[in-house]
Amino acid sequence: MTVPPEEGLSLAQDFPDATHEQWQQLVAGVLRKTGATAFDDAAPESALTTTLADDIRVRPLYTRSDAGGPAGLPGFAPFTRGARAEGNTARGWDVRQRHTRADIEGTRDAVLDDLASGVTSLWLTVGATGLPVAGLARALEGVYLDLAPVVLEPGAAFGPAAAELLRLRGQLTGGAEPAPGSVLGADPLGHAARTGAHDTVSELRQEAAELAAGCSGDAPGLRTYVVDTLPYHEAGGSPARELACALATGVAYLRDMTRAGLGVAQACAQLEFRYAATADQFTTIATLRAARRLWARVAQACGAPAPAGAQRQHAVTSPVMMTRRDPWVNMLRTTVATLAAGVGGADAVTVLPFDDALGLPDAFARRIARNTSAILLEESHLAGVIDPAGGSWYVETLTDELAHTAWAHFQEIEGAGGMAAALRDGLVEQRLRESWELRTTALARRREPVTGVSEFPLLDERPVAREPAPQPPGGGLPRVRRDDAYEALRVRSDRHLETTGARPKLFLAALGPAAAHTARVSFVANLAQAGGIQPVHDPVTVDATTAAAAFTASGATVACLCSSDTLYAEEAAQVATALKQAGAARVLLAGKPDAERREAYRTAGVDEFVHAGGDAVAALTSLLDRMGVDA
Repeated sequence: MTVPPEEGLSLAQDFPDATHEQWQQLVAGVLRKTGATAFDDAAPESALTTTLADDIRVRPLYTRSDAGGPAGLPGFAPFTRGARAEGNTARGWDVRQRHTRADIEGTRDAVLDDLASGVTSLWLTVGATGLPVAGLARALEGVYLDLAPVVLEPGAAFGPAAAELLRLRGQLTGGAEPAPGSVLGADPLGHAARTGAHDTVSELRQEAAELAAGCSGDAPGLRTYVVDTLPYHEAGGSPARELACALATGVAYLRDMTRAGLGVAQACAQLEFRYAATADQFTTIATLRAARRLWARVAQACGAPAPAGAQRQHAVTSPVMMTRRDPWVNMLRTTVATLAAGVGGADAVTVLPFDDALGLPDAFARRIARNTSAILLEESHLAGVIDPAGGSWYVETLTDELAHTAWAHFQEIEGAGGMAAALRDGLVEQRLRESWELRTTALARRREPVTGVSEFPLLDERPVAREPAPQPPGGGLPRVRRDDAYEALRVRSDRHLETTGARPKLFLAALGPAAAHTARVSFVANLAQAGGIQPVHDPVTVDATTAAAAFTASGATVACLCSSDTLYAEEAAQVATALKQAGAARVLLAGKPDAERREAYRTAGVDEFVHAGGDAVAALTSLLDRMGVDA
């Protein structure tokens, strides 16, 4: 049937608009059906609220009333929506590959391979922990510096490294101009954060400021400084803490450069900011948007013209999220992080190879890393829309909350005397430690799951071996990873396997039919493997008569009862007693019974209760101790 155009189809107008209160009533009804009672009747969605780092609470629903003030337009202050009016629509973001090899020839081969395969700029670690400064010319032989920007990570050697890169750029012939976007990589405060070398900070800061003053007029398109937040991110910092450290560091460098004779606008043009992009895509998007907004505010307060406050951003997929076990999953993490960095408006993106935590990446890993950006740009057309998350009431609210929280942290650092003093006196380390302790608790309780490590681990996976990477600088802030606690447990299990020929075992005493025990068997098996413990449940089902023989045959020394609460009431006491008589050093029970049942089970021989929300790391550590696995 054809509907005349003048009549149209106005389906929506036949349905009245739902109110927030009606939605809340529906939410409350669903929560009550699930058995939930601990929620506010006036705001039942409080039961569905998630708390992020920095105590930012994420609600399940955002509406127009949550939107803050206008975010502006791309290319205009406060630059929340992008530093350039055209965003990345013209060419996409700069695909920047990192190289940390100390081997000159190996670096040269990898660099040329990357540039021939889609990489648009290079990030080179040089100096004491990377490529020798004297080898920079050979490593860049064959690289067209009028096409490919080079970003250095030189540590304290930024003076000699800068001189060598400037010399190579000056050798361009035929009237060619060096490609804009190169960065000399001076970051004296970041170097102090990494190494604890606070006694040399003043000297290095003065040297960097003088270098910036010399480059400002003579080398247009080149930047002297990197404000690198990775030292703070890798020490466990929350997004707002990282933003605060970036602001405080950037302000310190502005002061240095203006003292060296540069104007504020000229000084701003000498800075590039480096941020971590994580698999928490919305937080990454909001972090990059908030960073631009905050820096625009700093530039304004310093008296710079509005365009000078446009922050140039380099996003790097987070080293903290990269796992050593099941490293293939890192490809998925870095894909999400890269997508978030692109949506957030990063000017350059580095995708760390999936094997980055294991040593020097091989050619396959580097290819996957650069192709991650290629697919998102060329096949998904992700850069075709500027700030696609802009206007989302959730993203705008999260951006605003991150900005306000980070500004408060920044004021604390400034109140302590600035970034150098806050690093030297331990304030920064203390605040980062506080952030990491909160996150460590969530990781230990598996409230923040790590796929392939704390969830769905593979005990039989073949280890991935890589050539050792150069030792990164140390002596300052610690370096952490999300998998640290579980990695320590798995290393214990690996050593036990090498010594005895078998992994430590946990016997799962499944009671009753599959419908009664499957869920808890799966839960405990997953938990055990996260600690390198092999679950054994053969035969599938046992009772008080068969439990002892099955336990003895399993070769395990610890057992865990798995079933429904109903069957526990009928059989748990007898089975626990039988297992203890069969020699079980420890008997666990999967679940969280009430106090009366718990006491009865303890009397029968149950030693511990394993349940969701408990401290998995502590429980697994205790189990390995009981199994006689050396620490």
